Amino acid sequence: MGNVAAPVRRVASSAGGIALAGATRAVAAVRTAGKPLHPRGRVVVGRLRRTGAEPPTGVAWLDEPGDDEVLVRWSRAVGLPSPLPDIHGLALRVPRDDGGHGDLLFATTGLGRLTRFVLTASGTPYGRPLTTLLPYRTAHGPLLLAAVGTGEGSFEIACASPSGPWRHVAHLDLSGTSGPDPEISFDPVRNTVPGLATYDLVHRLREPSYRTARRTRRA
Repeated sequence: MGNVAAPVRRVASSAGGIALAGATRAVAAVRTAGKPLHPRGRVVVGRLRRTGAEPPTGVAWLDEPGDDEVLVRWSRAVGLPSPLPDIHGLALRVPRDDGGHGDLLFATTGLGRLTRFVLTASGTPYGRPLTTLLPYRTAHGPLLLAAVGTGEGSFEIACASPSGPWRHVAHLDLSGTSGPDPEISFDPVRNTVPGLATYDLVHRLREPSYRTARRTRRA
């Protein structure tokens, strides 16, 4: 257990994790309406083709091949107009077997052992890889996910331990068909994918930001 907790503590206290929580609170203080971060976005329908992880991750959704219709929301974190650089976000809503859904959120970072935890800005959503920034708790230890553009509307989905190599698990294609609601809200704290649990430390880091966002949207 100690060898799992140590990397999680390092990740949760990283510059990327701190920036994620701090940015939400700071922007919410000056933005009086709407979402404090990622205020405007574009929602489209996508097709996620899961090829299965090798070696297995202990998460059935990643380990077993499958084909899912998903909702994808593109957005800019601060909301700066294009082509100004901004932190780009990709939110992915996947169906669950129980009829619910799980939300996965990616933000532009790097893929290196340190840069995978550091938010970066880019002029376009394809300019940088995107990661989940903070790790999920799985049966085999902490795990991050990444989305790397392979062409217009096309992404490779990969997974890795906090310091390990990335390995392919799925391919995402965006159809261009608009989703049901461009203002739909994605919440990875409340809506989880089975097998991808949130560490208590990560939950404490993220929940204040999402609570602030939910409160601001209601107002």
